[in-house]
Amino acid sequence: MDTAPDRTLQNPGSDPVGGPSVLVQPEFIASKENMDSLETALLSLQGRVATKPHTAAIILAGGSGERYGRLGGKQMLEILGKPILTWSAEAFDAVADVGLIVVVCPKERMQEYCYAALDAFPFVTPIVIAPAGELRQESSLAGLNMVGDEFEFVAIHDGARPLVTPALIEHAIAAVRGSVDHDGAVVAYPAIDTLKIVSNSNILGTPDRSAFWTAQTPQVFRTSVIKEAHHIALSDGFVGTDDSSLVERIGGKVALVKGPRNNIKITVPEDYAAVEAGLRIRQRELSE
Repeated sequence: MDTAPDRTLQNPGSDPVGGPSVLVQPEFIASKENMDSLETALLSLQGRVATKPHTAAIILAGGSGERYGRLGGKQMLEILGKPILTWSAEAFDAVADVGLIVVVCPKERMQEYCYAALDAFPFVTPIVIAPAGELRQESSLAGLNMVGDEFEFVAIHDGARPLVTPALIEHAIAAVRGSVDHDGAVVAYPAIDTLKIVSNSNILGTPDRSAFWTAQTPQVFRTSVIKEAHHIALSDGFVGTDDSSLVERIGGKVALVKGPRNNIKITVPEDYAAVEAGLRIRQRELSE
């Protein structure tokens, strides 16, 4: 497409946020590898939308980035010429069964996110914007409120997890779509470090780590089930650690889908280099 589709804003009257400091990637030492990355920065996954898509995607980009230590958060930090949020959204844009992408971001920064991370790139899938809440759970619900009944499934993803691939998204959707017994599926990776049970700095035991997995995203659910789980949690005043915990709480069955170890979430500054390296490899694969 020559132009990006219009974005539907919840607060169209808000002004763009100025100030260049929050949009600049961390300083790095110039090298041939870094210069070469500029040549591949414009390569993108091919956007696709099926005639009758069954899945909506919610990308949570409302975090403050407090642990990253950067004013304004990390979603707009650039890696290889694109904001972190853009990389995540492009992966969902390349999945034909995703017919809607909902980006949940701070209300006061909607115009900024739309302009810099979405409209500047040739997305094919319709994208709408929803205001983030103070809690991740509130942001998920805000995104779910934008998803209509025509979408049987919904995939919820951390915007700061830009190494997600279309293949992984499709695999997670298929895990739910292909099973009448499961209400959802969570991408996860098996724990690789020795775990300790601790109380007051004292080790109480060493559990078998084979029973423990590190949850990632996307997490895919039947839309009716995840909406019900969120509404019950809201009514009960319950706050879970992720969306799957809400479905588990009401008796839903959630499958586990093994994901790659490198599907990491950028949380602290040292994560940046690892993600940059992974994205550079992907760009080279696209160029071959």
